[in-house]
Amino acid sequence: MLQSLKLGLYNYIYPNSVGLILRKPKFQVLASVNLTIMGSKKRPFSTSSAIAKSNEPMGVAAEKGVSKENGDKEILVEDMETVEKMTVPQLRVKLRSLGIPSRGTKQELVASLKTFLNSKLDDAGNGAVAREDQVSSDKSVGVADNTSKRKARKVSSNQSDVAASEVSSTRQTKKWVKKDNTKDTSVDIIVKQAEITQELSAESNDIKGKKTVRGKRKVSSATASAHIGVSEGVDISVNQDEPWTIFAHKKPKDGWIVYNPKTMRPPPLSKDTKHVKLLSWNVNGLRALLKLKNLLIQQLADREDFDVLCLQETKLQDKDVEAIKESLSGYENSFWTCSVAKLGYSGTAIISRIKPLSVRYGLGIPDHDTEGRLVTVEFDYFYLLCGYVPNSGDGLRRLTYRITEWDPSLGNYMKELEKSKPVVLTGDLNCAHEEIDIYNPAGNKRSAGFTDEERQSFETNFLNKGFVDTFRKQHPGVVGYTYWGYRHGGRKTNKGWRLDYFLVSERIADNVHDSYILPDVDGSDHSPIGLILKL
Repeated sequence: MLQSLKLGLYNYIYPNSVGLILRKPKFQVLASVNLTIMGSKKRPFSTSSAIAKSNEPMGVAAEKGVSKENGDKEILVEDMETVEKMTVPQLRVKLRSLGIPSRGTKQELVASLKTFLNSKLDDAGNGAVAREDQVSSDKSVGVADNTSKRKARKVSSNQSDVAASEVSSTRQTKKWVKKDNTKDTSVDIIVKQAEITQELSAESNDIKGKKTVRGKRKVSSATASAHIGVSEGVDISVNQDEPWTIFAHKKPKDGWIVYNPKTMRPPPLSKDTKHVKLLSWNVNGLRALLKLKNLLIQQLADREDFDVLCLQETKLQDKDVEAIKESLSGYENSFWTCSVAKLGYSGTAIISRIKPLSVRYGLGIPDHDTEGRLVTVEFDYFYLLCGYVPNSGDGLRRLTYRITEWDPSLGNYMKELEKSKPVVLTGDLNCAHEEIDIYNPAGNKRSAGFTDEERQSFETNFLNKGFVDTFRKQHPGVVGYTYWGYRHGGRKTNKGWRLDYFLVSERIADNVHDSYILPDVDGSDHSPIGLILKL
């Protein structure tokens, strides 16, 4: 067994390389940039040649720091007691090397470093995957990690090959590492850094629709995010500038891959192919968005050249609409509906360069039409509905209304329209239909948007009535999210939900050329989604 795998050795923390030795009876994981772990007999742990070696005892080095070639000092951190004993200059050097803000009192610096180390230990014990629970109830980590043994394979690397005895998968609460396992095994871990936000306070339920938890102190840290290959070991591939390419899912299945619009969208249609391009976006407050980025929607129009834009959660009042109508040039037709039951709440709109044949607001049912949740326009070839389905809310207080009244009424309305023309429904439908559509399915069974009741209602009132989920039809095994909660910085680590849809009548489903997500567009906790429909 490697010396570095024994209980009580030191953790090495470097800006671009993280080595973790668990002090709890958890499954051990070592993670390092371009590091290959090969099973064999005992050998001393060797680090990259870029790290200068120290001849001092480890306890001394932990106090004084180890000099690196660039002259910076790196602190060897043994455990939480070592953190407490570090001086303020040592703490600041260590925090700066990890990309963590280093201002504040010693107590604050210690808290920041402890939070970072705890997050690394928790992540390693759960399979070297950087992931955070979206709900506070999902705190139990004593699950069996039954990862199958993998055959040894070579990977070209600038790092030294590290020989280690095989670590058999064990229950985290029972066993440490078996010394008699000497068969060769290899785990290739390729790590690039991604910015995440670590919460110093206890995690709250990351449920869309809940009030934002304020007053939390956050620290940024650089950590690894992972793509779990169920049959291929751990393949960690992260692009800091494109966090949506991080494969983030707590319960992945074989064959699932992450959605990447750069590689998964089909070639554009030729100019002589008649088609329409539709975009939909929950803007989470249009006035706030325009104040922050008053050219964003116009830039989106210039870039995407859409024919129709559907908006949800505009949060406008009727008096605001006229001033905003003129903000988008080239789109002369716009139709807005606002909430009268609660001002500055909900609200939907359709903005179009194509003049529709007719326009309708709401479902025609007074009990459903006071919150501005639906606009319908009729075009030559189809009806387009822009909808914002009610969220079941805190404590699921509106769940019964949602599944027994709203969803059935909307489904019946769509079927009635379909008698004359195909129907396209788009918007924030406030339901992650399948486990592939949410990062943490197990932890959100009773969260608004992922209850069994809502998922069954989605299926019964829309899919079973002949309406097709266009994104899932085009990408059956692809993990693509459209909503990331602000609370835990979910967008940076791609820990989200797919709540936004284009549903179309079955008879025009084959006319869909592309159903896609635009995750690079920020300004809201949702991203825009698009549909290109051949006519």
